[in-house]
Amino acid sequence: MIKQVNLLISGRVQGVFYRASAAENARSLKLVGFARNLPDGKVEIVAQGEEAYIARLVKWCHSGPPGAQVDDVAITVEEPQQNFVTFSVR
Repeated sequence: MIKQVNLLISGRVQGVFYRASAAENARSLKLVGFARNLPDGKVEIVAQGEEAYIARLVKWCHSGPPGAQVDDVAITVEEPQQNFVTFSVR
């Protein structure tokens, strides 16, 4: 069953290749959606796919790439709102 998760990641997550690394990880898990920087310093990730693969992405988000320091990952699970065809960095 396809699920959607919205993640807000806070900490030192901008300028450390967090979005690019998240996108690479998500693509390897066959997830679609996007990652983008927010003006408040957080990274937002919207991911759609199989629940087990989303869980693996969420686990990765708690540590992120080398150089990141994740303070919090706020998670909202929703029904898919739109159809993404790939995982992009915005």
